[in-house]
Amino acid sequence: MFIPSSAAFPATRKRRLRQSDFARRLTQEYPLSASDFILPIFITDGENRKQPIASMPNVYRLSIDQVLQEAPYWLELGIAGIAPFPVIDNAHKDQTATAAYDDNGLMPRAIRALKKHFPQLGIFTDIALDPYTSHGQDGILDEKGQILNDRTTEILIKQALCHAQAGADFVCPSDMMDGRIGAIRQALESNHYPDVGIMAYSAKYASSFYGPFRDAVGSAANLGKADKRTYQMNPANSDEALHEVLLDINEGADIVMVKPGMAYLDVLYRVKQTFAMPTAVYQVSGEYAMLHAAAEKGWLNLEATMMESLLAFKRAGATIILSYFAIRAAELLRQ
Repeated sequence: MFIPSSAAFPATRKRRLRQSDFARRLTQEYPLSASDFILPIFITDGENRKQPIASMPNVYRLSIDQVLQEAPYWLELGIAGIAPFPVIDNAHKDQTATAAYDDNGLMPRAIRALKKHFPQLGIFTDIALDPYTSHGQDGILDEKGQILNDRTTEILIKQALCHAQAGADFVCPSDMMDGRIGAIRQALESNHYPDVGIMAYSAKYASSFYGPFRDAVGSAANLGKADKRTYQMNPANSDEALHEVLLDINEGADIVMVKPGMAYLDVLYRVKQTFAMPTAVYQVSGEYAMLHAAAEKGWLNLEATMMESLLAFKRAGATIILSYFAIRAAELLRQ
């Protein structure tokens, strides 16, 4: 029998744990499951409507009856919840977003219908004014076109209470106004909704990756050439993200979020490591569209890159992932 010297071969061969599928699964550090996902959806008025979104393959604007038809499958896959976004007709938009807190508006009707038929499905509603404003901004403007922070927060409170009354499980302020988490938390408590959670878009950047989303909800044309840099974060900053997250935690947020995802994995990691809070990440419309576009060209394998990107979020610290890939990813995880 040949007895090699101690230096002849490596003492540790990491490849041993990569040789078989079962070993790879046993030693996977960051497992991914359908229960990690929140599925963003787009809801529109009308009946029997399923409108494709050109810039987001396999994503649709759905009328409420169509959402009710789709929801059982989402539950069957094990998806934890949905994040519905409204598509509001321009006729119902104005300078002060009055439709945002209409008890008979599109969102409250959708929430009530979903909770009536599928009470076990988590509903995470967007609290922001851009789908409802004629100018496409997330806030109320003064005569100079500047966002009025505190006036906007007053409207956001009304919107959050409207959604809570309809049955939302979590309200999710995505507007980036200062102090809005504390104001909404206080309003929920004072109006006897102590169990409604807040998932705060705490570190939301003024990103270029939001284009397809704005097309989907119809705010792109209203916004025009304007931008949101006076309230959304500078993409160059990460220390500031920790400050924003800490403020939201202190004001009563139950879950914090980093948005977008792939270009901000370092921010996601810092937030999770610093605060050890339930932390969400949003794989936004531009990220989704990019992978689809590259796959259509034959440059990438869509399913492989999709799953790799979702695992990257888990590895960086995400406990919750909002992704338009949620359905397909859950299907693959079930196989």
